Amino acid sequence: MEIKFSRHAKRRAKLYGISESIVIDILRDMNLHQGEHEIIRDVPGFSYPLKIVISIEENLIKVITNYPLKKGRKK
Repeated sequence: MEIKFSRHAKRRAKLYGISESIVIDILRDMNLHQGEHEIIRDVPGFSYPLKIVISIEENLIKVITNYPLKKGRKK
């Protein structure tokens, strides 16, 4: 499946220091179906879990946004 990042997602990733490879690795390890999904994962190197919002249509995964979930628990 092809993975594309929205302009908003690219800006959030740059702001919070999230590399695209981290998001891609998280998405490739999951078995996802069509529709919208919110994914929350603990990632080493981040104080807060990362929240990734995606939309899946046919063979395209579009990352809508990604950011540290500060409302979540601290490590």
